[in-house]
Amino acid sequence: MARIVIDANGSVFGRLCSFAAKKALEGNEIIIVNSEKSIITGNKIDIIKKRRVLISKGGAAIKGPFFPRISYMILKRCIRGMLPDYRRGIGKQAFSRIKCYNGMPKEFENEKMIKSGKTKSLKYIELKEISEKI
Repeated sequence: MARIVIDANGSVFGRLCSFAAKKALEGNEIIIVNSEKSIITGNKIDIIKKRRVLISKGGAAIKGPFFPRISYMILKRCIRGMLPDYRRGIGKQAFSRIKCYNGMPKEFENEKMIKSGKTKSLKYIELKEISEKI
């Protein structure tokens, strides 16, 4: 259908993921740039602790579950969790239409983008900071 380019700079992580999942299920191609600059609101220390506990429960196991440590892969995995059955059917098709990038690739610099950022709350952490500390 249509190509939607989203600039994740300053956007709230969960809201961005749910928006992207919904639009991908409608049949749109979703491209998210600057994914390392999306934010998770809350206490920084608590967010990092929760992420470390999640990874230590099986992130290094041979059989999984695998939890990514790179910021654009963290975003893509969250979107995958919001799709209905990403392994087959419409969930698999929708997941294949989603692309996430760290930074701004040259081919998308001149395209019209959706800016999905609001005023930042006092307590937040960027996805880039999370991926560096875990």
